[in-house]
Amino acid sequence: MSERPPISPRSPRAALEPEQLPPPPKRSERARNPFIVVGNAIITFILFVMIAVGGIYIYGKQKIEAPGPLQADKIVNIPTRAGVTDIADILQREGVIDSNRWAFIGSVFALRARSELKPGEYQFQKNASLREVISTIVDGKVVQHSVTIPEGLTSEQIVARLSDNDIFSGSVREIPREGTLLPETYKFPRGTPREQVIARMQQAQKRVLAELWERRSPDLPIKTPEQLVTLASIVEKETGKADERSRVAAVFVNRLRQKIKLQSDPTIIYGLVGGKGTLGRPIKRSEIQQPSPYNTYVIEGLPPGPIANPGRASLEAAANPARTRDLYFVADGTGGHAFSESYDQHQKNVAKLRAMEKQIQNDTVEPAEDIPPAAANASADTPPAPAPAKPARRPRGHQGASHSSASAPVAQQ
Repeated sequence: MSERPPISPRSPRAALEPEQLPPPPKRSERARNPFIVVGNAIITFILFVMIAVGGIYIYGKQKIEAPGPLQADKIVNIPTRAGVTDIADILQREGVIDSNRWAFIGSVFALRARSELKPGEYQFQKNASLREVISTIVDGKVVQHSVTIPEGLTSEQIVARLSDNDIFSGSVREIPREGTLLPETYKFPRGTPREQVIARMQQAQKRVLAELWERRSPDLPIKTPEQLVTLASIVEKETGKADERSRVAAVFVNRLRQKIKLQSDPTIIYGLVGGKGTLGRPIKRSEIQQPSPYNTYVIEGLPPGPIANPGRASLEAAANPARTRDLYFVADGTGGHAFSESYDQHQKNVAKLRAMEKQIQNDTVEPAEDIPPAAANASADTPPAPAPAKPARRPRGHQGASHSSASAPVAQQ
């Protein structure tokens, strides 16, 4: 029998320990593949980027949508050829965006709006967010300025008004023909060329004139749209009251039908000063019969062209005058006119105006404030020196072919 080796006694702890550690598991050949290693790194990087981008997106969205620092509505001008950073500086300086201008620049790129930003004058609302600010500039929602051109101005006067208005740019190379501009309230953005303003007014006038010419009174003694503008310009200069225009137009239309001279004072003035529009003094009696293509006290019918730019209401009145037999009108002393069919009634209206003017002159005589005793005792019959009378409104008296000295004077002396 073979002999067994002696068994050495071991402690319980030693008995639990293995006599030989198992070898470590061999690494898979697949796991050691460099493509797998690179792939795992790429996936890890992509996950990291996605988490970062998601965080940036959430932060950026909150930043873009957050209310801005603007405390009240404000108008800001973005000049031409301003870049993204220039616009950011302007908006930051004006308080439209906060001190972090990079947030605006980043928002512009995020919204793909860099090439869509437009110059102009913009009104930003109170607490406008970055998205609203950028959207306003991208949409080109520029501020529209209201410009009112009064009725009855000449083309030269209108051009002068446009030249004095600093919201427009450029210059007007040539004064437009009289009567080709439509007085109206227009809206223009800052920087609009003045030539463009003129073109828009001319287009508006053509459109309105064509519309009114189509629906004019069938028995109107007017042959062309240009003559209609001429008649309307005289009506415009004769009265500023809306309810009188059609009746004033009727007076001139009735005179044209009966081949009576129109005898309109504004035509004398236009013949004297042309496009300047105002004479600056009363008409002299010698100027009433002064030959001029526009003096309707001398010529028959209408003058060769308009004497101003009439508004739509006067064009409407000239195209569809009132159905009356009136041939005369004169100022009534209250801002309107008294109309009459006969010369006798017209003379009565003139006399009534004269009496009213005389009463006004008497009422405006002011006594001396302090009269020294010596002067007071000098003569009780000496009348005090009258105070200067307030200028009365010049009556416009339209008579027939015969001009009587008893009729209303052309100018208040």
